[in-house]
Amino acid sequence: MNIDSLLKHVDPLVAEVLDHALSEKEITVSEALKLYGAHGLDFHLVGMVADELRRRRVGDIVTFVVNRNINFTNVCIKQCGFCAFSRDFREEEGYFLPTDEIVRRAKEAHSLGATEVCIQAGLPPDMDSNTYENICKAIKSEIPNMHIHGFSPEEVLYGATRSNLSIKEYLMRLKDAGVNTLPGTAAEILDQDLRDKISPGRISVNDWIEVIKTAHRLGIQSTSTIMFGHIETPEDRVRHVAKIRDIQKETGGFTEFVPLNFIHTEAPMYKHQLHEGISRGASANDVLLTHAISRIMLNNQINNIQMSWVKEGPKMAQVLLLWGANDFGGTLINESISTSAGATHGQLLRPKEMRRLIREIGRIPAQRSTSYDILKIYESEPTVENLDQVDASQFGSYFELVKIDKYRYKNPRTK
Repeated sequence: MNIDSLLKHVDPLVAEVLDHALSEKEITVSEALKLYGAHGLDFHLVGMVADELRRRRVGDIVTFVVNRNINFTNVCIKQCGFCAFSRDFREEEGYFLPTDEIVRRAKEAHSLGATEVCIQAGLPPDMDSNTYENICKAIKSEIPNMHIHGFSPEEVLYGATRSNLSIKEYLMRLKDAGVNTLPGTAAEILDQDLRDKISPGRISVNDWIEVIKTAHRLGIQSTSTIMFGHIETPEDRVRHVAKIRDIQKETGGFTEFVPLNFIHTEAPMYKHQLHEGISRGASANDVLLTHAISRIMLNNQINNIQMSWVKEGPKMAQVLLLWGANDFGGTLINESISTSAGATHGQLLRPKEMRRLIREIGRIPAQRSTSYDILKIYESEPTVENLDQVDASQFGSYFELVKIDKYRYKNPRTK
């Protein structure tokens, strides 16, 4: 039976929404909420419709980027309830990578085929106002063609504040220094009341939107994200996605949307039960629905839905590619933020593993750039490439890094 035939056998309210989606009409917040209540055949049809929209929009190619994460410090002035990565500057596990080590990591990644370095970190106190620019200039001076996917809206706001510049002026300086795109992280849930609970003092909804819109107007594209599975409701999620959609209509600057499941294990707000009813992250069904509904709501605006193999694991990643996702994300090489929160799926997923996982579900793997230009389509399996044969232990781990004395954070005030 095809989808149209199956729609005759489900809840009429769900069928109506899915029919609108298949007609490529914009799905409202209230309509999307109906899909979160889907069970049984209705539930599976949500996934089938998301998969059909994915096929129409981007075909059967599943993309990935060869990149390296460089989280250059875990010292942060903020104390977000979901973050197990950050350390106060007085704690022994605080680290700060010097610029030459950041460049070394970028060069190593480049030699192994990486086209992107993703640079994000904590917000260290008394940070030199030129820190972000200096990092970018140093990388570009050594590897001019390396794409710098750097600095969340939270970091952009912090850098602008430290530099006594407007957000626009500071973004122009970052662009001149070599920033190519921004990670659309620090979004969590774009609802101020919720943010005030899970991350008081974090960048406000209005400031996050201002940074993103300004970056897009300056020609700096970004990703977009949501963090779900904690204390938010399905309505909070769909309202968040609708805000992302509205921004995209205005600027066209988002390259992708990435649902990120809350990793509860080491998160302070879960460990200390700071909020009544806090969840242990979203269930498997909830994760599937969130990816599918994201595809359905964003289908006319954002082509690419990425899932997080770090948070969900490789096998669940395969299933999500059947529920509206079309991008496998990056190889990462080093992953500190989810790992510190308790994610157990490793810090590196080699390209050959991604290709295998993609082929197993009948799709075609392709390496992409950060901006989704296709660099290489793998119609057949190639000979082993550089990153496929390295020993992952050579890159170290977050838990080793926090113990290395020469990278110990030293407060500028006490040097």
